[in-house]
Amino acid sequence: MWKAFGKLGERGPEDGPKLMVVPGFVANDRTTLGLQRALAAAGFRVTGWGLGLNKGVTADMRERLARQIEAFGKGEKVILVGWSLGGVFAREVAKVRPDLVEKVVTMGSPFSGDPRSNNVWRLYEWIAGHPVDDPPIKTVLAEKPPVPTLALWSRKDGIVSIRSTRGLPGESDAQKEIDCSHMGFAVSGRAVPAVVKAIREF
Repeated sequence: MWKAFGKLGERGPEDGPKLMVVPGFVANDRTTLGLQRALAAAGFRVTGWGLGLNKGVTADMRERLARQIEAFGKGEKVILVGWSLGGVFAREVAKVRPDLVEKVVTMGSPFSGDPRSNNVWRLYEWIAGHPVDDPPIKTVLAEKPPVPTLALWSRKDGIVSIRSTRGLPGESDAQKEIDCSHMGFAVSGRAVPAVVKAIREF
């Protein structure tokens, strides 16, 4: 919990590769602050998404996120690292605005297969206000964005199925297993170094 305390905003070397962390469902930039700090320490210029609590897909989600990316990038392409639903958001905005995105890294993100292959779809529908298989934007989630895309997944995820987070051949450019729980991608002191290493090597 202590990792959630501290100043939000940009951190890391000003000349580092620009990277934005997109939080998962019912998470925000404080939830991912520990991961942001670790990425900044690894040499990235890092920020959160700046859009508050992730309450699910909205009709203007891609446009709002694209504006945040453009403002942060200031003419440079930005690496998007999305946790869980945040990874789906990252992939979707990269499909419509590849000019803003250097590459996408998803962490336990349900971009492939049955949208109900997870343990929280009922909660999602209650909070987001729409069925998981009928979101307010029409898209093919499994379609790979036209930028390099890495899928981080875990057989210990416990929330989202391996099939959904690893995907099928052609749905991402690379896949890498991380030894952690679903929450661990963003908050585990043991998993975060492996996540940072995977991002740097991709």
